[in-house]
Amino acid sequence: MAATKRQQLAGQIVDLHARRVFPGRVEWAAGRITAVHEDPTVRAKQLILPGLVDAHIHIESSLLPPAEFARLAVVHGTVATVSDPHEIANVLGARGVAWMIADGKRAPLKFNFGAPSCVPATAFETAGAALDANAVSRLLARPDVKYLAEVMNFPGVLGGDPALRTMMDVARKLDKPVDGHAPGLRGAQARAYAAAGPATDHECFTLEEARDKLAAGMKILIREGSAARNFAALASLLKTHPGRVMFCCDDLHPDLLVGGHIDRHVRRALATGADRFDVLRCASVNPVEHYALDVGLLRAGDPADFIVVDGWKNFRVQRTYLRGDLAAANGRTRLPRLRAATPNKFRAKPRAAADFICRAGIPIPVTQTKAEHGNPTRQLNVIEALNGQLVTRHLREPARVVAGCFVPDVKRDLLKIVVVNRYVPRAPVAVGFVKGFGLKAGAIASSVAHDSHNIVAVGCDDVSLAAAVNRVIRHRGGLSVVGRGRSAVLPLPIAGLMSDRDGRTVARRYTGIDRRAKQLGSALDAPFMTLSFMALLVIPDLKLSDRGLFSAAKWGFVPVAG
Repeated sequence: MAATKRQQLAGQIVDLHARRVFPGRVEWAAGRITAVHEDPTVRAKQLILPGLVDAHIHIESSLLPPAEFARLAVVHGTVATVSDPHEIANVLGARGVAWMIADGKRAPLKFNFGAPSCVPATAFETAGAALDANAVSRLLARPDVKYLAEVMNFPGVLGGDPALRTMMDVARKLDKPVDGHAPGLRGAQARAYAAAGPATDHECFTLEEARDKLAAGMKILIREGSAARNFAALASLLKTHPGRVMFCCDDLHPDLLVGGHIDRHVRRALATGADRFDVLRCASVNPVEHYALDVGLLRAGDPADFIVVDGWKNFRVQRTYLRGDLAAANGRTRLPRLRAATPNKFRAKPRAAADFICRAGIPIPVTQTKAEHGNPTRQLNVIEALNGQLVTRHLREPARVVAGCFVPDVKRDLLKIVVVNRYVPRAPVAVGFVKGFGLKAGAIASSVAHDSHNIVAVGCDDVSLAAAVNRVIRHRGGLSVVGRGRSAVLPLPIAGLMSDRDGRTVARRYTGIDRRAKQLGSALDAPFMTLSFMALLVIPDLKLSDRGLFSAAKWGFVPVAG
């Protein structure tokens, strides 16, 4: 409940609209700022400024429900998020979206949820639910649904898909923004995509791509999360296009959320020498204005959503106020711990090692060269995972064949990747091969597998893969690691995506399994986050769904070998 008594705070007021800093006092009552006074007698050095906004984040990727996410985020000065709930929507449909909105309302942090536009993301995978144009339109009609969330099916947009066109038309009629998602789109295609309706993009991984989309009229979100880290590539936009830039995390695992959020972006941006007012506008004013958020910007009459920071050098958040109430102080949350319900949909049954065999006995084109022992060299289509990126490369690698089966080759970092359908108990397992994970033994598995959230696993042998997958199945969702005689699991009982434990406990347990994966040889910064994107077909180039190996470049399936 917003504070009703009149309160005031003195410090150096950061006025982002007038682009000036002055000594003064902020006064508020009943959740709103009543006055901002300039007062030259104020000696306090602390900065008072608008709270920070994450312009695009999937709350589910923190492995926490919204109310628990809020308890960690407010410590870092976050007062609002623009959140796409398509992770839970792929599992539970509109019921999942409603659950996220309801849970978010239990906390004062201002969650602004969108209507997921692509559930499932493509027709080439099995999800737990589907949202057609009518279902999305009904969501958009809700006053607590603020925008049409990322339109990931960019080939559908370019091809004039009628369902996508209907969704975007409904959003425009309701005066709600349309978010984009078009990795790698350049030139005429970027212009055509923007002209169809999407106004933002958070998937740019090169400066040239961002410039093309800016030229097409889009706004660019600089993303720095757990798996995708594009800040370095796009930081110069803070100096060239500050009015059309926002900050986002997209996906942020709990270990990083404990240590920082958008405040981390701000510190890094200030260190580049970018104008401090431009930086802070990217972190607050720009998303508030673009999405028409009910979030205060430190003006009389605004909601009393603001933060206190120690100074420009360290930019450490000391206090966070939401609707005039103190939500965090001195690194500690003031929000109460609230127990969460655990809705789920998980029908997978335990698997045997034999389910993961990849037989090489079918007719497959071969090269003219000879492998050792006189056998033809069979070429595999291999996913190459890239550290800090969601995009992958499509490699061609000589296969290792043992007893008529394609098998991993740990010495070459050629590991097996599998996707197990979590919604159909005995569906066939999809098998492929991947480089970049670096495991020397064992396997890792996850039911966080964007966007359909089947079970994805990478491992050095079939026994380890079965063990890791079965630990996830036993808990009806989670992250697991097995190898060298040890195993660990982080259960995720909320839709197989989120934990019902407190955030710091989840962060500690996540840090533990992340460390185990790295002890098995992975050199990835975030092996589980990278793993979770190996099934996201709309991110180029090669990925694996529960139905097979998929090339975004060809927009269709490709064989494991050929």
